[in-house]
Amino acid sequence: MTLAMLIVSGPRAAQGQQQGQPWLDPALDPDTRTRQLLMAMTRDEKVALVFGYYSSDAPWKSFKKPKDAPDQAAGYVAGVPRLGVPALTETDAGIGVASQPGPNPRLRTALPANIAVTASWDPEIAYDGGRMIGNEARLSGFNVMLAGGINLTREPRNGRNFEYAGEDPWLAANMVAAQIRGIQSNHVISTIKHFALNDQETNRETLSVRIDPAAARMSDLLAFQLAIEQSRPGAIMCGYNRLNDVYSCENAWLLNEVLKGDWAYKGFVMSDWGATHSTIPAARAGLDQESGYPFDASPYFADALKEAVEDDHVTAARLDDMAGRVLRSMFANGLFDYPVDPSLANKIDFGDHVSVSQAAAESGMVLLRNQHALLPLNNRVKSILIVGSHADAGVLSGGGSSQVYSPGGPAFIDLHIQHGPLVYLRSSPLESLASLTGARLSYDDGADASGAVRRARRAEVVIVFAHQWSAEGVDGTLRLDGEQDALITAVAKANTRTIVVLETGGPVLMPWIGKVAAVVEAWYPGSGGGAAIARILTGAVAPSGRLPMTFPRSLEQLPRPRLDGLPFRPKARLSVDYTIEGAAVGYKWFDRKKLEPLFPFGYGLSYGSVQLSDLSARLTGHSLGVRFAMVNRDSRPGRYVGQIYVGPRGGWEARGWEAPKRLVGFAKASLQPGGRTDVSLSIDPRLLAVYEDSTKSWIMQEGDYDVWLSVDSRHAIEHLSVHLPRKVLSPGEPAGAGN
Repeated sequence: MTLAMLIVSGPRAAQGQQQGQPWLDPALDPDTRTRQLLMAMTRDEKVALVFGYYSSDAPWKSFKKPKDAPDQAAGYVAGVPRLGVPALTETDAGIGVASQPGPNPRLRTALPANIAVTASWDPEIAYDGGRMIGNEARLSGFNVMLAGGINLTREPRNGRNFEYAGEDPWLAANMVAAQIRGIQSNHVISTIKHFALNDQETNRETLSVRIDPAAARMSDLLAFQLAIEQSRPGAIMCGYNRLNDVYSCENAWLLNEVLKGDWAYKGFVMSDWGATHSTIPAARAGLDQESGYPFDASPYFADALKEAVEDDHVTAARLDDMAGRVLRSMFANGLFDYPVDPSLANKIDFGDHVSVSQAAAESGMVLLRNQHALLPLNNRVKSILIVGSHADAGVLSGGGSSQVYSPGGPAFIDLHIQHGPLVYLRSSPLESLASLTGARLSYDDGADASGAVRRARRAEVVIVFAHQWSAEGVDGTLRLDGEQDALITAVAKANTRTIVVLETGGPVLMPWIGKVAAVVEAWYPGSGGGAAIARILTGAVAPSGRLPMTFPRSLEQLPRPRLDGLPFRPKARLSVDYTIEGAAVGYKWFDRKKLEPLFPFGYGLSYGSVQLSDLSARLTGHSLGVRFAMVNRDSRPGRYVGQIYVGPRGGWEARGWEAPKRLVGFAKASLQPGGRTDVSLSIDPRLLAVYEDSTKSWIMQEGDYDVWLSVDSRHAIEHLSVHLPRKVLSPGEPAGAGN
């Protein structure tokens, strides 16, 4: 991205000393600059910095966005021009620069859904995607991206799973941290969210999550902690939900004790839009900035906060801390020194950016089934019938605040669907397949199943594109939308050479799985999705994705077969019991209960063959290192993933583990035919430890541990055992420390 590098090269010339404003000197460190600036600010200016507006009109509250705020954007916090403090211009994100509802949406590049990027098991792919969308944010005039979703897949029906990074803390943390680093390389603040355990949409604003603190530390909070350590996001967004009966955005244990105390987080905590419920309790508990007014019932951090400070209900020092945390993140990420300029939007290199998105989609697609090696499609196939999901026009995208409208406008849009709009991005799988195969292609929309069946009988191969649309604000059912299950069953009965391409935001049940020849999980594949799907199906690129979440066989296998909050009652103050599984999220639950999933965590097929071998482990001091080799035994190049799992020998329950094993390391490598790569991993000791709440420490118990080199969570290739010494770490201690 040479152009982007030129646009942001070199900080704004430092004139602070001459102007009597030393905080504008980029040679000073962020803490010094923050202290100097705070001394120059009035109380009113500090209060203004911790109060954010919605950056769009809100007719339901007769609210007009601030005059200087960007149109159809997520948020705006006024700057202080007299002191050189830039405004915060905030865009919804994660998948790209999103637009709020209105007549003129920004047309920007859409990455694949975050769950698709995570399915690549490749942090470099996540970094490249983050760098790309951060560049588009900067060139669009935004200096804050509300990106970095890392809520674990405790509830596979969660409507926002497509925005997140799967069910395992280590995988999620590495992938999300890489995206955040990519975004912030553009001098744009990234916002990790939603803190914490905001894992379902049904009654999300009123539900209370019940969980033991230690179990939270070993699961959802561990994902946040590891990602924050690796990426230092400028902001963290607290969620809508209550945690053990206290709202997340005024939960002192969560914000003050864990985040700012144990983890020593230096950035600022912003609320989700509508997640602030008080002034004094929220400020005292650790919330630094109210976001998106008028989504909240009241402007809690405006005049009410100023009055609370004047009456000493909130101390002046606490207000300084709130404003100072915002300023420090702005300094640390270059917002003062590299001001944004929305007039540069015409400099976005959409061609290059679509290539970044397409590469991510190709790396994250998962081949789930391939009977008789039907895939990749070869040149001997003469006729292909494509059925369903507007595959002639585009690819599905997830809905809600992360909705991106890509260049060229939508291929198809349904404005009438609840929680919509439902948007298909303009990237046609059919057109891309036509350019890569000599077969005669035809399309059937699938609306008339009997007609599709008749055409299927005459085709050599049938590709059914099936979908489940997900969106913020609504949870799913794990079933494909409409009558698609019946359609697939009927078509597969008529033609045994039926391929199913899934466009979903998470797992779906597959009652037809034994009847079809092949299944590809394409997720929501983004602006280059049509081309990516075609290249996977034809073998122009081999599939290398691995599932970042378990696909269950039935709802009865879940910790909560019935979704809490159904039947839905608005504002119901329900309790969601996460003590059922505790820290045993996803594959750990399936292992613990000895359940056989439809497809296990980490699963994925390819067109080639790789040999995982030469597993070894070595203890250096108190740190465990693991080595293994990957060798490509195929005649074609490919990309492969090796996974390392560890579990205590002699009974995981007696050691206080939540499940028999945990993912502790992984690596993805590109290999030429016959090529070999040797992988070395250093295992974070917290992944081998149990959190003890009574002593506030991570304890790795002395004893024997099994180490597995695996292709997924259920299938090990090699195994060995190691003896580990006792190790104790404080809750925020770096991985290499301890005693």
